[in-house]
Amino acid sequence: MKLRPRQVDFVHKVNYALTQKGNTLGVAPTGAGKTVMLSAAIKAAGKGKTIVLQHRDELVAQNRATYRRIDADTPTDIYAADRKRWSDGVTFAMVQTLAREDNLATMPPVDLLVIDEAHHVAAESYIRIVARARELNPSVRILGVTATPQRADKKALAAVFSNVADVISIKELIEAGNLVRPRVFVIDCGLRSELAGVKRTVADFDMAEVEAIMDKSAVTERVIAEWREKAGSRKTIAFCSTVEHAEHVTQAFCDAGIKADIVHGNLSDGDRRRALIDFEKDRTQVLVNVAVLTEGYDCQTVSCVLLLRPCSFKSTMIQMIGRGLRKVDPEKHPGVIKSDCIVLDFGYSILTHGGLDTDVVLEPVKGEARTKVCPSCKMEVPLGVAVCPACEHIFDGVERRQKEADERGDLVNFTLTEVEILEMSPFRWESFWDGVVTIASAMTAWACVVQHDGKQYAIGGKDGATGATLISVTDDRLQAVASADDYLREHGDKDAARKSKRWLTEPPSDKQLAQLGLDAFSSVGLTKYRATCSLTWKWRERFIKAKILSI
Repeated sequence: MKLRPRQVDFVHKVNYALTQKGNTLGVAPTGAGKTVMLSAAIKAAGKGKTIVLQHRDELVAQNRATYRRIDADTPTDIYAADRKRWSDGVTFAMVQTLAREDNLATMPPVDLLVIDEAHHVAAESYIRIVARARELNPSVRILGVTATPQRADKKALAAVFSNVADVISIKELIEAGNLVRPRVFVIDCGLRSELAGVKRTVADFDMAEVEAIMDKSAVTERVIAEWREKAGSRKTIAFCSTVEHAEHVTQAFCDAGIKADIVHGNLSDGDRRRALIDFEKDRTQVLVNVAVLTEGYDCQTVSCVLLLRPCSFKSTMIQMIGRGLRKVDPEKHPGVIKSDCIVLDFGYSILTHGGLDTDVVLEPVKGEARTKVCPSCKMEVPLGVAVCPACEHIFDGVERRQKEADERGDLVNFTLTEVEILEMSPFRWESFWDGVVTIASAMTAWACVVQHDGKQYAIGGKDGATGATLISVTDDRLQAVASADDYLREHGDKDAARKSKRWLTEPPSDKQLAQLGLDAFSSVGLTKYRATCSLTWKWRERFIKAKILSI
């Protein structure tokens, strides 16, 4: 199996960290090929005994099969409830089985301990296994791989891992075409203030309180109505607060003539397998669950996610939405076309957390990758991350920019309508006149979306050229913005105008202020980039209006 370039880079960084910095954590979201990279990292680590820990039966067999595709020469075996065999090469072990004292007593010394879904390392079962591995071999190296490191206890993470070797962002995967784009709608049912008062436990919000707020027939009716309108033909996974809430939602879908089923932790293994098989084979369209499908479940044909509960951790939200972002393999699902994923958020999670990425890359770092130490959890992390992957500490630069964005009301323009949860564009879009005009400049080109008479007009042009180009006319705002963004990607200069460039947030120049007819007092808060967009509109307004009025 040939790895993608980004996967090769991930494996290199992980193994460099293991040999040079100690026990390390690699962060890779759903769709990155985490199991493939984990397997390649084990192979690259060299000879010696390895144990790979998984917390679910299906992952044991799945990870072993993937590893054998990467390295067919190294012997492997399984240590689980129905088969307890230690391999001289790589053993794939079930945590719940191995953590028992009588089983730990049979554990051989190992050179490498790999923890899949490493955010679970805070659990007592993992702690016992790690301690035993260190007792048998004080030099054992430990590698953890996860999509959501923030869900573990900070102290427990630091007790096992000293650094984060690499962080692959969801944005990277979408831009590379490895995942589909999410389209998120935040639906207001008038519950935001009530949900804001819900108590938080160590792990999440108090779901009994959430159930009391959201498990109401009026809310569920609204859920089904919004789903019919925005995603009625799509295969859907719904996340609910409690089993009773999920049962009511499932029944409501069935009563509405929609084939729906439910999975939760109280079901027998047989009933859960049946529900998953029926869903995967399209016998049901909507699968409602409670804390079962959050991680490790992959069904490529899912193209809608319903969030019927809030998420206290951003990482939990990322995992839930990630269930719908996988691309469809045409060989496995011939005739199925999936270009995006609709996310209907009834719990306001996206307004709380703001996006899917666990980090924001500020500026590319040239040469050898550099690191910094998180002041909160003391974990060594890549220099380019703006949010600590281990504890979600926000580094100063991002905190300042987030505050500026809040003050500008960037998110308010989309609140309760459609929220672009990822700033997928490499360019920064600015809105004027209550969102009537949304415009971006890419140095060598510009584009805007104008609302007029119930239509969304995407219009652009190249720098130095007169006139304007009509890109698209549509009723759908997202489609208009997407087509305008595609135009900029094709004709603009991403390197000079990338939204992370520092010059974008600098104060406007004296020349810009003179051209806009502003003085220093009236330009307070204006950035150089927003001034650029204002001038682009000023110079192109008559051409843009001419295009709109000529249609």
